[in-house]
Amino acid sequence: MKRFIPFVKSDPVVAVIRLNGAIMASPRGGLSDAAVATAIERAFRKGKPAAVALSINSPGGSPVQSSLIAARIRRLADEKEVPVHAFVEDVAASGGYWLACAADRIWADHSSILGSIGVISASFGFHEALQKVGIERRVHTAGEDKSILDPFRPERAEDVERLKDLQSDIHDAFKAHVASRRGDRLSTDKDLFTGAFWTGAKAVDLGLADGIGHLVPKMKELHGDKTRFAVYGPKRSLWQRFGAQIAQDFGRGIEEQALWARYGLS
Repeated sequence: MKRFIPFVKSDPVVAVIRLNGAIMASPRGGLSDAAVATAIERAFRKGKPAAVALSINSPGGSPVQSSLIAARIRRLADEKEVPVHAFVEDVAASGGYWLACAADRIWADHSSILGSIGVISASFGFHEALQKVGIERRVHTAGEDKSILDPFRPERAEDVERLKDLQSDIHDAFKAHVASRRGDRLSTDKDLFTGAFWTGAKAVDLGLADGIGHLVPKMKELHGDKTRFAVYGPKRSLWQRFGAQIAQDFGRGIEEQALWARYGLS
């Protein structure tokens, strides 16, 4: 009731945005700009939060969706002049670390995994299997590069070179984002941008994080013991809530498990 009494100062409120899961442009789940936009907008615009805390647990995924989500957070933080803190749970790696860098300060547990500032592309080749079972692959294109990296034909050196050029461009954007957000807090360690990843304690030494800390105690340390918390996250549809998407999302689930497995968390 205190917040409705004139001239009585309200207890500070920290808006908590939960960013959990793989980052992908999927209409059925995962983190995407479309999925979290409403939650992010409400967190910054509802009332006048003393700070916004990002609760992050993500192995990464789409670089574009990572960039869109991070850019939305920064636009609102600058517009509303609200400080942003990121709290890493198990993992903020690859695109997950991209999201963490949208914050002004990054906090982690001693055993959290941070980093993996790199770009990866993985697939399979099936052309020999097709030959063994006597299946002929028929593909007709207009444009010699239209079927680049086709998994049903032998890998071509020029396709791999083209892919590496694309990866290099994305990697450069990732490195620029991290450098612009972390600035002179970053160490000069030669492995910083190689795709390597570290525990929270080592990440602090490297400047990838600002300290060891958990969300509630750290926010109360900064804003007082009477700090209240308002939690925002993607809304799940009834379909998702009652588990009817299991068969539908089987393929996406495998992809997400592969992302988590890189950090020993499958």
